[in-house]
Amino acid sequence: MNKRLLLVKLLLAAPIGLTTSFAQTDHAAWQIVGQNINPANYYGITVANGMIGLVSSPEPMKVKDVVLNGAFDTYGRGRVSNILKVFNFANMNLDVDGQRIGPKDISNYRQTLDMQKAALTTTFDFKDKVSVRQTMMALRHLPFSELTMVEITAKTDCEISPMSVIETPETLREVKNFYSEIDRTHVTIRLLTSVAKSPTGRHTVAASTSFIFEEPHGQEPDVIHEDWDYNMHLAKFKKRLKAGETYKFSVVGSVSSTAHTADPHNEAERLTLFAALERTERLLTRHNAEWAKLWQSDIIIDGDPEAQRAVRSALYHLYSFVREGTGYSLSPMGLSGLGYNGHVFWDTELWMYPPILALKPEIARSILEYRFNRIAMAKQNAFSHGYAGVMFPWESDADGQEATPVWALTGPFQQHITGCVGWAFWKYYQVTKDKEWLRTRGYPMLKEVADFWSSRVEREAPGKFHINNVIGANEWQENIDDNAFTNGMAKTSLQYAIQAAQELGLAANPDWKLVADNLPILKFPDGVTKENRTYDGVMIKQADVNLLAYPLHIVTDESAVRKDLAYYEPRYSPEGPAMGWSVLSTLHARLNEPEKAYGWFVKSYKPNEVPPFGVLAETAGGTNPYFATGAGGMLQAVLNGFGGLEITDNGIVQLKTKLPAKWKALTIKGIGPEMKTMKVQ
Repeated sequence: MNKRLLLVKLLLAAPIGLTTSFAQTDHAAWQIVGQNINPANYYGITVANGMIGLVSSPEPMKVKDVVLNGAFDTYGRGRVSNILKVFNFANMNLDVDGQRIGPKDISNYRQTLDMQKAALTTTFDFKDKVSVRQTMMALRHLPFSELTMVEITAKTDCEISPMSVIETPETLREVKNFYSEIDRTHVTIRLLTSVAKSPTGRHTVAASTSFIFEEPHGQEPDVIHEDWDYNMHLAKFKKRLKAGETYKFSVVGSVSSTAHTADPHNEAERLTLFAALERTERLLTRHNAEWAKLWQSDIIIDGDPEAQRAVRSALYHLYSFVREGTGYSLSPMGLSGLGYNGHVFWDTELWMYPPILALKPEIARSILEYRFNRIAMAKQNAFSHGYAGVMFPWESDADGQEATPVWALTGPFQQHITGCVGWAFWKYYQVTKDKEWLRTRGYPMLKEVADFWSSRVEREAPGKFHINNVIGANEWQENIDDNAFTNGMAKTSLQYAIQAAQELGLAANPDWKLVADNLPILKFPDGVTKENRTYDGVMIKQADVNLLAYPLHIVTDESAVRKDLAYYEPRYSPEGPAMGWSVLSTLHARLNEPEKAYGWFVKSYKPNEVPPFGVLAETAGGTNPYFATGAGGMLQAVLNGFGGLEITDNGIVQLKTKLPAKWKALTIKGIGPEMKTMKVQ
């Protein structure tokens, strides 16, 4: 066979949606496979597009949860707002010869996430009758829409009846189900739609689905609507297959709410109609193109396939949970479920934001816009507590009010988050040098943050300033004075406010420098940094003092960094959250101790992986995946530790670092606005 003919045959044999740019990749490095699936010990993997999150299920053709970003209502624990679990519009049923498929009757069940295309493929056999292949994705170019592609291959002559199902979670009320057909000379669109109220009635939520058939118009199957009850209705069709025959079709669905548009019922149907008439190939092409753009910023580890998979999984999840141009931020659990009520913490600015800023500044800007749009509420919060400027809530919801349950003291007292927000804003300017953004966004925010710390500090005497009665990063020490991280972040954000004013030729408030210069960082007699005024060496939940070395650069002397590490490392609780270990990895990498750094790097994710996909729980032995905060910390260990990336007034530079023996090379692609590539050999 000549080479040209062979190439044509290979291209014709390529899977649906494969593009040239993906053709040469190592598929194993991009795939996460769930095999030997045990429904009793199953933690789903998420396909998301920054707006909707679809969480996989161990049941064939089902989805466990559908989460819609930006839509909150007050329900559940703690009398606080919670992100909405919305209609499960991606569920399907399948009858074969009148029998409903279920977990007991299937074999060879396998689920594979293709991270490169953000697509989850499930395959299984049903008795000796059919083989099923289902691929599901949250479409990257259509933020409110999902696509499911189905291929059913008959092993014997049989009749199949696939069903597109919309199910309503118990929390939604006043459910109304609709079915309609739009008939044109060239096409018939069948819309299955549900509309309901959120728990308090604050929002209206709607979802709609439609089949995409491959047959010419007039030859597609007849669709029947069945309305079972208020919580579930479906559209279905029947098809007779001969042995060996494969039948293909797709389902598109969209979801919307009054948090996003005034008329979600019509919007969901219009978006589904649009997607249905775009048809499968066009949807796939644009979805894949958007993900190809995202993966222009990537991390490649040569020599350690396990680390490569873990790092790419972390990056995949961060990319999935946030998107450019939305003004939405990141919750610790992203769009993987209802963990932490979907609220926004310091987890965003200090842990998840830095990797995104380094690799995707345009997405980082959207994260900052979330905070900027809630300045008014943060000013009200400061006013209510007797302070000036902005006081950001420890847990922020759609409105930006304090959404921490009353029984958790972190709400009023974990004030370092306001400094974290200011810190993040200056880092964006350092990376982008966007002076117009600094004038309209960055400095207005930093000024309010600095005014808060000026009003918050307690002035005992000249040179004796304090920030008393706070909770630091180590939340196990409550209502303590002069916490190392809180004081360090206050000093840093005040200095950044001064720098921002200078960049714009403005006069900074002289009190900002006075406060920054006089806030103490306490020490033990032997020179070890003291976590707070009364700290006595007890076990800590997570990093606090060590954050002063990275990322704050307040403790910079190498001997001091080592001394703090030696003291605090054995005091980290084994039950602490994943991101604490990543700080230790980053610091050891920067001290040119790559093997120690590698040990902490592995500890930052490996003990937290849960079956069957290795998604991350918050703690070792935990059961609340996906912990995007831990992913952000682990990525910082790679980017800012082993990779040596450092954000400075001169943009992103690279420090000299060494790799662990296991790694032959580390390549970081698409860094910053210039899309640079940096390597460590």
